[in-house]
Amino acid sequence: MDTEPPSERTADAEMDWCFRAVRGVSRTFAITIDVLEEPMKSAICVGYLLCRVPDTVEDAGHIPADEQVRLLELYDRVLDPDDPTTIETFLEEVEPWLPAPEERDDDWRVVAEADRVFRAFDAQPTDVREAVRGPVRELVSGMGLFVERYADEGGLRIQTIDELEEYCHYVAGTVGELITNLATRNGVEGVGERRLYECAESFGRLLQLVNIAKDVRDDYREENNVYLPATWLRSEGVSPEKVTAPENEAGVAAVVRRTADRARSYLGDSQTYLESVPLEGGNTLSAWAIPYLLAVGTLREVRDRPRDAVRDASIKVSREEVHAVIGALAGDSDRETVGDVRETIAREPYHRA
Repeated sequence: MDTEPPSERTADAEMDWCFRAVRGVSRTFAITIDVLEEPMKSAICVGYLLCRVPDTVEDAGHIPADEQVRLLELYDRVLDPDDPTTIETFLEEVEPWLPAPEERDDDWRVVAEADRVFRAFDAQPTDVREAVRGPVRELVSGMGLFVERYADEGGLRIQTIDELEEYCHYVAGTVGELITNLATRNGVEGVGERRLYECAESFGRLLQLVNIAKDVRDDYREENNVYLPATWLRSEGVSPEKVTAPENEAGVAAVVRRTADRARSYLGDSQTYLESVPLEGGNTLSAWAIPYLLAVGTLREVRDRPRDAVRDASIKVSREEVHAVIGALAGDSDRETVGDVRETIAREPYHRA
């Protein structure tokens, strides 16, 4: 544990802590950050952790909905440069809801030490802070909107595909905007700025829909959230409250396939994004191609075993395949490489091809 007083910690020490924290909360995003270069590396790391704090609060089943909304609104005020609310105020208010220190996972440790994230953020250049702040605040407000909308349910119960798309915009499309804000600080060439942002939205939605398709059981059991549209579930004779019941496996699997198909509809725009996003200022092709290709691989697994989304089994690509994808994009790989790998990984595990 770091016992150095906050006032004596340097900006570099806080940034180092942020890099370690990301490795704990997201294996995939840690890979992304590892293959970025400075200054993009630090900017994306801090931006991601700023999003992770409200995401953990939103997913906390032990916090009443009205308290979740209040904490999210408070966090948004901390991000507002014209509001005097400080991160210390947020930490005081969230402290009663923190698990005991010995029971905190990596996500809750980031919440408990969010002041370190904000000190690293405050040390970033002005243009980085401006690029990050807007999308993060939209993400926070969107999370609060959905928590409030389903306050009486005790968890999210997405009703329609349009509502699911709205949710994906707030929690993932905004992250695509954040990335693009940082990547385009020196302008956009080729595809054009408007089209690039549209593709960034698709990229975020793709990744979020893949997670929703594969994590049905965990989302319900651990967070009491059902993201599969209720209209789709009921068309299969399934109540959202019975989404993990063994007798409903076939019906839920059909909805999982539909959700995966929706994710696939964003593959083209996502590839356009990879082919067009500026690669300068520390941005790299592999940083975004790796999660894209792993999403394609995960969609392959969902296609082959959709029932595992509601069983006590995980749908994910193997570590061997992850390493093979990373290896394929190492060195002097170009944008055409991404398309070649995508065609292969959609058919079979890449390390076996």
